[in-house]
Amino acid sequence: MKVLVTGANGFTGSHLVKALEKRGDSVIGLVRKSSNLTHLSGCQIQLIYGDITDREALRQAMTGVDWVFHTAAYVELGLVNAKKMEQVNVEGTRAVLEIAQTVGVSKVVYCSTIGVFGDTKGKIIDETFQRTQTDFSSAYDYTKYQAQELVNQFATQGLPIVSILPSGIFGADDPHFGPVIQQFLKGRLKIWAGGDRITGIVHVDDLVDAMILAAQNAKPGEKYIISAGELSTREMFNFLSQETGIPAPAEAPEFLVRLVGNILDPIGRFLNWQPPISRERVHYIYDRCVRVDATKARQQLGWNPRSVAETLREIAWQRIG
Repeated sequence: MKVLVTGANGFTGSHLVKALEKRGDSVIGLVRKSSNLTHLSGCQIQLIYGDITDREALRQAMTGVDWVFHTAAYVELGLVNAKKMEQVNVEGTRAVLEIAQTVGVSKVVYCSTIGVFGDTKGKIIDETFQRTQTDFSSAYDYTKYQAQELVNQFATQGLPIVSILPSGIFGADDPHFGPVIQQFLKGRLKIWAGGDRITGIVHVDDLVDAMILAAQNAKPGEKYIISAGELSTREMFNFLSQETGIPAPAEAPEFLVRLVGNILDPIGRFLNWQPPISRERVHYIYDRCVRVDATKARQQLGWNPRSVAETLREIAWQRIG
């Protein structure tokens, strides 16, 4: 197969590139000229340089391609450039879909997020759930929802596209929670917030497997939640503590975390600085809970991920090693 991966240099994208090359596929990657290509070291990928909204670059990258995996996204919580995020996540997705439709690729796989369902208030939901949250928790929440709406629209127009909706994506090189685990393993993480917060977990390589299975087997227009299971933050650190012998961090009082978030938020805006805690991050820690059931992917795609325990154990020992 000849395959295009947008965001090929990113966390999910680079793991996908390596898996596709291992299969023997010919891989093209769309990356920006300023992109850090460290994660693609040793890959045989053909690179096309261009912004995700650059339709000419997209057309060049998609010509003669069988599959397109759209993983490029601006992922961040807290103080973000909302206009830039909308440009990447919404308008970038629009450009990918339009060019894919024009050149006639046989399958598009879009990497979405379970966040498009909004706050489920702790209710475990599947792909049939209709969002009940009427507002948006963040610019990321808004832009990924709008992008998913575009995907749904193009699917009804006949574009052979499948949506993959992962929960929290973990891996040894995870740029989000990975550094937190690294600090824990070094014994430097003494305090943490929101022990009751529930996080869905999937290993990045299992997410990649699901995306390839979707390209091979899924019917156009289908959506698949991708999650191996879930743990509270407290359970996660207790598990890592049992595995490593490193004490779990203490939990900061909720009132103090909220207070600090309220104080640092305006300071961060004034200084153009991303504080470690902000009102938006506090909201995600204490006030928003999305819980999902990934049975459909297991049954229809034959997806068989490693367990949450295996995922955390593997990441811990890879980072220690």
